[in-house]
Amino acid sequence: MALAHGHHHPPVPPVRGAQTREAHKVTLIGAVIDFVVGVAKMIAGVMVGSAALVADGIHSFSDILTDVFVLAATHFGRQAPDSNHPYGHGRIETLATLWLGSVLIFVAGGIAWASVIRLVSGDPIPAPGIWAIGIAVIALLAKEWIFRYTMRVAKRVNSRLLEANAWHSRSDALSTVVVLIGLIAAQFGAGWMDAVAAIVVGLMVGQVGGRLLWESSQELIDTALPEQERHEMQALAERIPGVRGVHDLRTRTLGSQALLDLHIVVPPRVTVSEAHEIGNAVTRCLREAFPVLADVTFHIDPQDDANETEHSLRPGLPLRSDVEGMLDETWRDVAIWHARVALDLHYLDDRVDVSIYVNALPEGQSLDQAADELRDACRELSWIGRLRVWKGPGKG
Repeated sequence: MALAHGHHHPPVPPVRGAQTREAHKVTLIGAVIDFVVGVAKMIAGVMVGSAALVADGIHSFSDILTDVFVLAATHFGRQAPDSNHPYGHGRIETLATLWLGSVLIFVAGGIAWASVIRLVSGDPIPAPGIWAIGIAVIALLAKEWIFRYTMRVAKRVNSRLLEANAWHSRSDALSTVVVLIGLIAAQFGAGWMDAVAAIVVGLMVGQVGGRLLWESSQELIDTALPEQERHEMQALAERIPGVRGVHDLRTRTLGSQALLDLHIVVPPRVTVSEAHEIGNAVTRCLREAFPVLADVTFHIDPQDDANETEHSLRPGLPLRSDVEGMLDETWRDVAIWHARVALDLHYLDDRVDVSIYVNALPEGQSLDQAADELRDACRELSWIGRLRVWKGPGKG
């Protein structure tokens, strides 16, 4: 049974702009390295006839394309929410990750297919020479460095897309290891190892692309945060003073951030403003403990209605205007009713508890007698729960 809703959408933290600039910086550095490494691999591969080195160069150039896409996605994906995108633009990062995974699989298929054809055809593969091997070693060291640098930044700014791009760089480094093995083998006469290395590179690139597709597709279908993290959120919320329970806690990811909504059970007769402030306290504690939360929506319940998802579809209880009309009709001859100065209604246990406040009682009548008179007159109203009469100005 709902009492009130609360929504906490914090302003965009000032650090986000700095995080975006840091993400752009590491991506630009990576793009420059990819360009230099890719050109060197392609030239060397063509000159010595190494399919594996050419394939590795293509892989490096695919990194440049994805670097450009990452720059755009991190810029637009971390913009503040607006009227058309109230939950922000995090899905841009998700779509970019999907696209990146698709590109990797496409590149992997092309590399593997061309290499299989070359291996089957049995074309002679000459020894690549020591300088081609040296280029592969330098490329390996450069790609491993940019992987580690990008991964550090990705963890710091909490960007799934930047992390995906880091792994793209790592896949390039790993593929260069395979290419290096093929080049060394070809140098010692096992030329067929060059084509095998190119096929292995294709498979490695495809595996990374498939993983990115799977992870980003899980995000698109609103997959929740890990179960342990959700349990920790619920336990923290339940420790806040005034909270009697938490249920229907739901999370979903949005780019590098997450959204949370939950139901908070509070004492049934607190004021709406007090209940709402309890919800605000829960929100503040959750956001301090879990910085990944970009938006928190809470729903206040005066009693635990967990798993009662259909309660809002059942016939409802009468609202105040209808209640007062029916009570006016029922108690039109009861003096205490006309002497009221305030009326409180509490919707609990599928009934309406009624509290009537008066400044003065009819002569010779006690509070209990006044309440009994009212009860006797409204026995036909099955929706009335507890009925009490109070002397005083009421709660307002």
